[in-house]
Amino acid sequence: MKRLDVKRLSVKRAGSLLGAVIMGASLPIGFLQQAIAQPVTPLPLQPVTPPVSPPTFQPPTIDEVVDCEVLIVGGGLSGTATAYESLHAGRTVCMTEITDWVGGQISSQGTSALDEARKQRSLLFYPEGYNKLRRRIENFYGELNPGGCWVSLSCFLPVDAHTLLSDMLDEAADQGGGQLKWFPSTVVKELEISTDGRMIDSAIAIQHTPQPGTPPLNASFLSEIFLDSYQYEDSERLAKQIIQFVPIASDRTDTPADSPKADWYVVEATETGEIIALSGVPYRLGLDPRSHLNPSSPTETADPYCTQGFTYTFAMERTAEPQPQPKPTYYEQYEPYFSYERSRPNDDYFDYVFTYRRIAAPDPRPEARQFGVSAVVPGDISMQNWTWGNDYRPGTARDNFIFSADQLATTGQLEPGGWLGGLRVDALRKAEENAFSYYYWLVEGDTDSQLGPNVKTPAPNHRFISGFDAPMGTAHGLSKYPYIREGRRIIGRPSLTYPDGFSVDEIDISKADYRDDYYRETLGDRRYLDLWQALAGLNVASVIENDVPADDIARRTRSTIYPDAVGIAQYAIDFHPCLSEYPFEQPGNTERANIRRAHGQAYPAQIPLRAMIPQDIDNLLIAGKTIATSNIAAAAYRVHSFEWSVGVAAGTTIDFALDNNLMPYELTDQLPAYEPDLARLQSRLNAEGNPTAFPDTSIFNLDWEDWRVW
Repeated sequence: MKRLDVKRLSVKRAGSLLGAVIMGASLPIGFLQQAIAQPVTPLPLQPVTPPVSPPTFQPPTIDEVVDCEVLIVGGGLSGTATAYESLHAGRTVCMTEITDWVGGQISSQGTSALDEARKQRSLLFYPEGYNKLRRRIENFYGELNPGGCWVSLSCFLPVDAHTLLSDMLDEAADQGGGQLKWFPSTVVKELEISTDGRMIDSAIAIQHTPQPGTPPLNASFLSEIFLDSYQYEDSERLAKQIIQFVPIASDRTDTPADSPKADWYVVEATETGEIIALSGVPYRLGLDPRSHLNPSSPTETADPYCTQGFTYTFAMERTAEPQPQPKPTYYEQYEPYFSYERSRPNDDYFDYVFTYRRIAAPDPRPEARQFGVSAVVPGDISMQNWTWGNDYRPGTARDNFIFSADQLATTGQLEPGGWLGGLRVDALRKAEENAFSYYYWLVEGDTDSQLGPNVKTPAPNHRFISGFDAPMGTAHGLSKYPYIREGRRIIGRPSLTYPDGFSVDEIDISKADYRDDYYRETLGDRRYLDLWQALAGLNVASVIENDVPADDIARRTRSTIYPDAVGIAQYAIDFHPCLSEYPFEQPGNTERANIRRAHGQAYPAQIPLRAMIPQDIDNLLIAGKTIATSNIAAAAYRVHSFEWSVGVAAGTTIDFALDNNLMPYELTDQLPAYEPDLARLQSRLNAEGNPTAFPDTSIFNLDWEDWRVW
């Protein structure tokens, strides 16, 4: 597997990362001085409206044709897990990724603090590959939590996550006989779909490299090269290689009746659901309308513009002496947003935030303790990912991040040759500026938007860490790609029990108190009764037949159990809500009202195969955060172990389908009737150490109180 030439940054010998600099890059001296001295200020880009593609679009000249059995679009955790299982199964895998690191959340997005539920973690009840990753982290550092953070039992450096995952993929290929064709800095631009609309026949992608004499890729901000990376033509900054991905030619001599039903599979594993939009399969984006299935939704109508906030993470180091802290020219624009958010009884705000996601705590450690972990000393490094900090949370049609279907159509992105990533580039730019401003607020600010005056005090004994050899691997110090909490979500296939299309909804997983008067008032009598009938569990038939009043119905105390479960997931329904007004950073802006009503504990849950199967296209599987869930359920189905579990399900299902010459939808199309092939797939997953249900899962077990997330 192709890897970055990265100098190791093992915490136990890193000591201090003071003055992390760009190594081995042919850059102008002025650029080096700027990168070392202070965070690089994003260029003052203007809001970008992608052009409508010309009606005379000409297909590009293909530079390279690459064949594979599995094309994975997106190298995040779910894509990596899909590749891991596919390689173990001996498959030829192509994997594209917009950055040059595998791992998504824990590497290129910088959120290298594993979000895990308490009891699940105590039992290590995870997929085999995820447990192997945790062991590799522990073996690499000599401990599982080298950062000594308190939000997780494992916080570490993003740069190391990329290397550890790369090694795991190499070993999987060696052990299983598979082949990985890895395409970093690559985006998919076009899909060729069969004339009957049922199959993806090929995909055209663009791989970019820096033009000779220009800085390395990770010297640029994502907002500066994002649109360029989706355009076929070379630019002053980027050279392009046009690649066509196709299925491996079959040497089978079957009769037409016995020919392969699918020559290959495409896996949607991007962070925002790019292939979902490109392929035209039905999907949802943003808030769902309030219903008895999603009763905590804050709106009666869908709102595609309000998605969860996204975050550019960065690393900062505690120093022994005060450091120069250059003020970003745009700081005053974003200052009204920042806050410590939560009151602290001991006024220990800064160290509370610093240790929250501390990713490096070099030896020797002090005996003093803070928040249950070692006290902060010079040389400690913190990764910042804070709601009222570097979260960027736009929520209107003027500044939303992920373009809606209407916006994509208006800007021509769904026309031939028109796809440009489906994101508002100006939101990327402002999120970059917001992240740099948050750092300055942490070290020099004296305001607090939520807690008021006399709370925030400066903390100048810190250094913003930048450089190719630094934790984020970028000259500017921000993560290579923002941490994405929510993208486009498919609508699964309709059936008798899901006439509007399959979806995992709020009441399938939530532990919310639906006796709260809020639900009776907002739902009305009919929908309130529908809610309680849906929560009746084994008694649903009798409560409907006997017309039992809502107040007399006892709710089930477990998640929905799916006959087609192919993985597991548990985390809290955890929201980082969009803000109400435009622009995001205006003084006094507030979170969209009532979104946090759904925030809270969730039961141990399952990943149904139906949530991974889109409508219309048969050789496309969905992995990652873009499976068929409601906006509320997606807030729990987005953390690290879930991404791994759904990736395992995708890779194993594809191998099973290719071996048995069947389509994934054929495993579920007769449900709730028994599906023997589905049962075989589930047996294989469980036998290989990839659980499809939590211990003691059954319709009769209603005692899940010990399985709290926190």
